[in-house]
Amino acid sequence: MKEFDIIERFFKQERESRKDVLQGIGDDCAITRVPEGLNLAITTDTLISGVHFPVDTPPEAIAHKALAVNLSDLAAMGAEPAWFSLSLSLPEVDENWLEAFSQSLFEVSEYYSIQLIGGDTVQGPLAITITAQGFVPNEKALVRSGAKPGDLVYVTGTLGDAGAGLDIKLGKLTSSEHGANFLLNRLNYPAPRLLAGTALRRTASACIDISDGLIQDLQHILNASECGAKIQVKNLPLSVALKETVDLEQAYQYALSSGDDYELLFTVNEEQKGILETSLANANMKATCIGQLTGVKRKLELVFDDEPYQQQGACFEHFSA
Repeated sequence: MKEFDIIERFFKQERESRKDVLQGIGDDCAITRVPEGLNLAITTDTLISGVHFPVDTPPEAIAHKALAVNLSDLAAMGAEPAWFSLSLSLPEVDENWLEAFSQSLFEVSEYYSIQLIGGDTVQGPLAITITAQGFVPNEKALVRSGAKPGDLVYVTGTLGDAGAGLDIKLGKLTSSEHGANFLLNRLNYPAPRLLAGTALRRTASACIDISDGLIQDLQHILNASECGAKIQVKNLPLSVALKETVDLEQAYQYALSSGDDYELLFTVNEEQKGILETSLANANMKATCIGQLTGVKRKLELVFDDEPYQQQGACFEHFSA
């Protein structure tokens, strides 16, 4: 099976087409229309076997995660998904793998109303690159640079689950069957917080998704906004599965340092707290206040009951070695 046979069989499927897609798969370029009053948000992520997922990860999970991490970036900007393109590098043609991968990819895309409009297929090491595009109303995009001293710091969901799931996958950690399944699902099947992202357009002063670890991603907001932050470690939201798998101290370290949770980390003016809670309740999303921004530029302070707290693990960063 050759390149165009792969595209025709597994990716050029007759599925419901968005009205803003004028020309999809089949030409040199896709042609789309951006509705009036909206801006286009664009993001690209690459997942490489052995770097972003273990080599024996099921194709269904790879497809889900590849699209979900891009959707998470759109959520962090307050954007609603519209279209995506796929560049797929394969070491060989495995029809069973491609069938499972493509079906999972389309299940996720249909659930979030985002349409595949093109891409490329090549032979090489297993790698998946997705470029996703979405809409955000004019002047309503969430950015990293809008935070101010005094703003409250929030996160959605729970933290540290995916990092523990990875250690279970690598044999570094053991858990009950229920706990392991929960943590592995958090690693392999992240849920992009798109409803929360659009709800935050009214209230959040800055936002980012947690892909590389809470501490590292929060530092991006501090650098862009030229603020500091004081984080109350005991307020970090932890899942029951994580607390049952490791002791509390280990759970806090996972929550601070491990990536791949794809929760939203955002800041809100204290006066907007009531509006925030209402918006999140309408989106059926839980968020936890974990600290507050300070006026000490780019300084991140971790405390536990007002005593200094030391982060032990390092967050993920490419080329750090």
